[in-house]
Amino acid sequence: MKKIVLYPNKILRVVTPEIIKVTLGLKKEISDLSLILKKGDNAAGLAAPQIGLNKRFFGTKEIGNGSVRIFINPKIEKTFGEMVFPVILENEVEDDFWEGCLSFPDYFGTVKRYLKIKVSWQEIKNDILIEKEETFGGFEAIVFQHELDHLNGIVFTDHIKEDKGKFCKMIGKEMVKADLSKF
Repeated sequence: MKKIVLYPNKILRVVTPEIIKVTLGLKKEISDLSLILKKGDNAAGLAAPQIGLNKRFFGTKEIGNGSVRIFINPKIEKTFGEMVFPVILENEVEDDFWEGCLSFPDYFGTVKRYLKIKVSWQEIKNDILIEKEETFGGFEAIVFQHELDHLNGIVFTDHIKEDKGKFCKMIGKEMVKADLSKF
């Protein structure tokens, strides 16, 4: 089974090419990515470059049932509102939403994202690519944007630097401020 590629591996900075046709190889790669994502305890999404593939697809784990949804040649068609630092509201208290990445184990940061997006992508049906479209909000929108960034050679630390977000490392059970300059 393929391993997760860790930063600073160069493939994390590659803009992936569009997938034009369905092949047995592509279907196997999608299957491999799905299996790795399903097995990831703290994984919400995984992009092809994160397992060493220069291909334009990613998977996200469905909330609740853990099944994997694959997005081939994904695009954001429309955004709603402004980019914000997402927060979690629990018991009437707002807390930062800490975004993580499998290619940056134990690191987390606050990243500005759209909270609602309209997207398009392709899926495989009967060995051909079919067009799909949907609107995502909240957590699903955040994960989609994070994984799409991977297909464009962007990693979440780029956003943290640009937006002056917070950056931490999990040490044991404690979040400790981390040095962003080495990323």
